Amino acid sequence: QVQLVESGGGLVQAGGSLRLSCAASGRTFSTYAMGWFRQAPGKEREFVAAISRSGGSTSYADSVKGRFTISRDNAKNTVYLQMNSLKPEDTAVYNCAAGVPRYTFNMRSLREYAYWGQGTQVTVSS
Repeated sequence: QVQLVESGGGLVQAGGSLRLSCAASGRTFSTYAMGWFRQAPGKEREFVAAISRSGGSTSYADSVKGRFTISRDNAKNTVYLQMNSLKPEDTAVYNCAAGVPRYTFNMRSLREYAYWGQGTQVTVSS
């Protein structure tokens, strides 16, 4: 079991930047692939970005490609989501999640993630 604690959410103007952080408990952080998901009001939760255990592989939703960057620092048990050129449609509750990769592991599927952070609100104004 791992606990995920998020920070960095808030209010930002369109075109601005924000960095989300997700700190994990324990020393097993490097065994988990990490993902970011978001859910806007009236919408289903959707995939945003994911990163492999060592950070060697990343994946992004088309809607954020080129604007968002996911990274991790295993020494600090932390995963980051750097969000640039923010748009009002990026407004959502953002959750980080941890999953153990398997042979059929799909980094983009929320079903693959067993542990979830509490969620942090990102609001982009125009």
